[in-house]
Amino acid sequence: MAVLLAAIALGGCSFDLGSFSSTSDKEEPKPAPAGAAVAQAQVYATHGQVLAKSGKPEEALAEFNHAVELDPNNAQALYGRGLLYQGDKRHQQAIDDFTAANGLKPQQAEPLLARAVSYLALDKAKEAAADLDEAAQADPQNAQIWSTRGQAYERLGDKARAAESYGRAINLRPRDEAARNGLARVGGKT
Repeated sequence: MAVLLAAIALGGCSFDLGSFSSTSDKEEPKPAPAGAAVAQAQVYATHGQVLAKSGKPEEALAEFNHAVELDPNNAQALYGRGLLYQGDKRHQQAIDDFTAANGLKPQQAEPLLARAVSYLALDKAKEAAADLDEAAQADPQNAQIWSTRGQAYERLGDKARAAESYGRAINLRPRDEAARNGLARVGGKT
């Protein structure tokens, strides 16, 4: 299976670490207005991505958790946390987060692809194939989607769809060895 888990898509995000403030034990924290909570959640989510990319998954998970506590609708935090769960082989938790992220930002290929990878890890090829069909419609130029779709259909015994998917992956990324090997397994031609 391709190593999708290590890649958390990051934009050129920066933030001021000084914006994290702590309250003293004597102070009662004041509830943040909805807009402020959403903004602070975004800071936590962005910081979580930076930490994840820096190879600090435990710290990243804490940041993503803070973000989701402040804003349960933060798709970036849900997706990032889902990738960390997936990397830790906590696939059902990953699926739950990817499902939530996908519900917040429909027609985004990344949560669908990630959820499909977890479905495949749990031997749920039918669910994976459905997600990958939708992901392929959202991002038809993504070779990883097509290669993973080939795996799902291969597991379902649908050699024709598997071969078509592997072929599309190879057309997009000619040196994709996983797709080439999959195509050879299902009897397709390059």
